[in-house]
Amino acid sequence: MARILLITRVMKKIRGFFVKNSKLLSLIFIMGFLLMGTISVLAADRSPRGLVLPEPGTIALISTGILGCIVRFARRKFREFKRIFDLVVGGIGVVMAVPVMTITAIVIKIVSPGPAFFTQKRVGINGKIFDIYKLRTMRLDAEKETGPMWAQENDSRLIKFGKIIRKMHLDELPQFVNVLQGNMSIVGPRPERPVFVDKLSKDIKDYRKRLNVKPGITGLAQVWHKYDETLEDVRKKIKYDLLYIRKMCLTVDMRILFRTIIASAQGRGAR
Repeated sequence: MARILLITRVMKKIRGFFVKNSKLLSLIFIMGFLLMGTISVLAADRSPRGLVLPEPGTIALISTGILGCIVRFARRKFREFKRIFDLVVGGIGVVMAVPVMTITAIVIKIVSPGPAFFTQKRVGINGKIFDIYKLRTMRLDAEKETGPMWAQENDSRLIKFGKIIRKMHLDELPQFVNVLQGNMSIVGPRPERPVFVDKLSKDIKDYRKRLNVKPGITGLAQVWHKYDETLEDVRKKIKYDLLYIRKMCLTVDMRILFRTIIASAQGRGAR
């Protein structure tokens, strides 16, 4: 009888510990999953199909009972933790980007009259319009005669050094502020201008489904596909965007960030 009472007390204490420290334990679980994701990033195949197939780390976790529950928990809660991830990476990004943005802004002011920074209307989650921040790489009257249009190869509207700034994606650095404001995420479909969203929604099936998540500074379509030149390019990018929305998790986000660093260093994906 005494043993039964002792076991009962011990079980109550264990239960109380888990209830009292549930948030801490959840955080530990997520950090463990993040570590597994890092290992998966380093060992993962670089082909696009690698993002479709289950990761080796994920398969190993699912096959081990309790750890499988952790994976499922992490995936269910990912969208909540994604905001924390965005704040951490966005905060670090702003701090690291300030010196680079300052130097770039000075160069822009020297070679071109007008402001170094500018805002542009973009379409965010659920169709919400917001102002995106960018460093200016084109003349102030760039769309005076043509109206809204995509950047072209060897675009004549670019200012001096504008092509280099875009190739290195330095013009996108101010968007860390958009992430901290909550209008954007670090990873997600790229936000498009309202005029293009209205047109492409009519021409491409399921185009508006990409608005079900926050737009990102970088995304699956940006690291695996070239810059948009034709309607067919956009159709291909939509497939990548919808694939990301279906598979979004920490592991996928980390892979995309890893690929973004490589693409930025190589000057790919920009005009």
